[in-house]
Amino acid sequence: MNALLVKDEGSRSQALEQDDGLNSTTDPVVEDLAGLAAQMCETPVALVCVVEEDCFRLRATVGCSATALPRGSIPYEIAIEGDGIHEVSDARLEPELAPDGLQLDGQCYCFYAAAPLTMSTGAHLGVLAVVDRHPRQLTKTQSSVLGTLARQVVARLEANERIRQMELESQSQGRSESELAIEKNFVSAVLDTIGLLVAVFDAEGRIVRFNRACEMTTGHSFGTLNGGYLWDHLVPTREIPAAMAAFGRLRDGLFPATFENRWLHRDGTTRRIAWTATALQDTDGQVVFVIATGMDVTKDRMAEPTLKESEAPYRQLVESSLGMVFTHDIRGQLLSLNAHGAATVGRTVEEMVGHSLAEFIPAKRQTAIHDYLRMVGEVGEAQGVLHLAHSDGEVRVIAYRNKLITVSEGAPYVLGFGVDITEQVRAERKLRTLARQSNSILESVGDGIFCIDLEGRVTVVNSAAVQMLGYRKDEMLGKVMHSLIHHTKADGTVYPMEESPVRRCLLNFGTARVMDEIFWRKNGTYFPVEYVARPLIDSQASESGETRAIGVVVAFTDTTERRALERMKDEFISTVSHELRTPLTSLRGALGLLRGGALEERPEKSQQMLEIAINNTDRLVRLVNDILDLERISSGKSELHLARVRGDELLRRAAGSYEAESSRSSTRILVAATDVAVWADRDRILQVLHNLLSNAFKFSAPEREIQLTACKLDEQEALFEVQDHGRGIPADKLENIFDRFQQGDASDSRALGGAGLGLTICRRIIHQHGGRIWVTSTPGKGTTVHFTLPTGPKTNLR
Repeated sequence: MNALLVKDEGSRSQALEQDDGLNSTTDPVVEDLAGLAAQMCETPVALVCVVEEDCFRLRATVGCSATALPRGSIPYEIAIEGDGIHEVSDARLEPELAPDGLQLDGQCYCFYAAAPLTMSTGAHLGVLAVVDRHPRQLTKTQSSVLGTLARQVVARLEANERIRQMELESQSQGRSESELAIEKNFVSAVLDTIGLLVAVFDAEGRIVRFNRACEMTTGHSFGTLNGGYLWDHLVPTREIPAAMAAFGRLRDGLFPATFENRWLHRDGTTRRIAWTATALQDTDGQVVFVIATGMDVTKDRMAEPTLKESEAPYRQLVESSLGMVFTHDIRGQLLSLNAHGAATVGRTVEEMVGHSLAEFIPAKRQTAIHDYLRMVGEVGEAQGVLHLAHSDGEVRVIAYRNKLITVSEGAPYVLGFGVDITEQVRAERKLRTLARQSNSILESVGDGIFCIDLEGRVTVVNSAAVQMLGYRKDEMLGKVMHSLIHHTKADGTVYPMEESPVRRCLLNFGTARVMDEIFWRKNGTYFPVEYVARPLIDSQASESGETRAIGVVVAFTDTTERRALERMKDEFISTVSHELRTPLTSLRGALGLLRGGALEERPEKSQQMLEIAINNTDRLVRLVNDILDLERISSGKSELHLARVRGDELLRRAAGSYEAESSRSSTRILVAATDVAVWADRDRILQVLHNLLSNAFKFSAPEREIQLTACKLDEQEALFEVQDHGRGIPADKLENIFDRFQQGDASDSRALGGAGLGLTICRRIIHQHGGRIWVTSTPGKGTTVHFTLPTGPKTNLR
């Protein structure tokens, strides 16, 4: 009980104690007023409830046999403390009454409306309530009538109190005629204050009561019609049989009944009246009186054709709409729906109207409908998407925009319009999947790819292009690509955009393949590229037979390495051709002289020719062996036979072997080695030392020394060095000296022999051992080749 009710409890208790009329037997007038309330509000149950300390005392009931109700069984608090009508459209939705609603006589009721019973002293006695089994709402007229009847109930109770006081004064005298007149006048006053037509007839159809509303509608006073038959004065001649038949049905017990007929006005005009009629029976069940309440609906019926005519275009527009047009109340219960909207979810209008939207929402999305109802209630409108379950189990996605509509009469409702975007959502999902796949493909491609629009601005660029060009993606997107990477030719002249093959393919809709251009990096350097440019054709324009480009996609490759390989290939062919041609020419010349017999009488010359042939044959063998060794090492077919080998032993064997081959050279080899051992393949390291000694001898002046040293760097590595005192290597050649077919000077191959593979083979062998190799050189003073070898087994040896 709230504070207001607690405060009011004292005054109500005082009123109950003073008013024995409230504690007396049933008052027939109050019963009549309750019956009139049920009749006017079109409900099966009406209650006059007086709030007592521990219950509701029912002073008058219609359709209910109970005499008392426990507190909490009906929602009386709001009604009893207010001035107006309190309505509960569906009690099943109220937290304190859910899920069954109101409980009366073991029956469940949904609708409840109550008007407060407030005495002239301000005390709140209780409520006049009407109850229905189905959810609904009162019309404005019904609400007004219910309030009026509640006031009349209070007036009757107060009149009873006055009568009781009079009876006390007359001390047990019977009811006087004056009191009866008061009661009669009271009932007449009640009837006359009601805006509806109220007429009472006896069992024969004679008029016995006629309220003020009836007089105003017919133009007759009650005095002129009292005792006369209804059809003699008020029913048009053609409708008299129908009126008599309707009255006969009421007399025969077919009540309550609702119907419409016309009443004659005194001036000859007719009025259309909508009636609700019932009958009062005596103790034997015979009809004594017929009570009819009516409403003048003449204007409404005259306006209905015009209203229907004006509504027809809008109704047709709603029904022919390809969207979902619907209304629902503030709790989400559907009030109306067009046929297409119902078909969208595989149902009929009848299957959906009257049901809550929540019934058609998948279980995992129920929170969405509660959020939607809260928003539309707070803000007055809402838009977004709802997921509705189709009858076949599929979920349809509905995009909606709804607005709360408030009207002067009746409850507010929500007007909504929705469009089924399920296919669009699916297409967008597929499009996003394709976009992710396309992006993955773009990012995984090694070539640079970018797209530009008709203005030449970058719309798409992949990571490979960004990396090659030295930009970030955000630095390229939206920028004119030609100005970034294609602005200048290799010779330094300006490259106009109009001359670019990328631009020209927009005009001829053809594919441009370019083999020998350059792109500029962010840092101002450039690199050679090959690229293919192809216009992006507008597919929608193509469907209409028009060819229109919307941009260009360009795929490009950095050809720097390929061109370097091509140069190396050319140099290899040139070098190998020279290395093969020179010894073969010498060999062919020597053998030709010997075959021709020109040297038969000069044996010393013949011996010289044979040595030339042998030396050139050895030179060819070395070339072929170098190429084969390099190929085996590169392909991983050359296996290492690792063992612990002393460093000084390797140096002495290499020096001794080379001195034996070059016995006539005046260049000396000095060996200096500490006590160091390495984990290596003896033959391969001797091959490295032999190649390095060969180079050192080639570039050392006569009478100079070549130094071989070996020492321990740390516990894991040993350092070997081969130092000569030749002319040295230029600084710009040191970086590439270990590449294939590279020599300090291209003329060295022709003057000193060698294909430029020796150092490449050395590097491969040393790396295969897990070591390092490098060169230091001072032009004019000599060169030192350094390499390291492990002193013990390593797991990373190849």
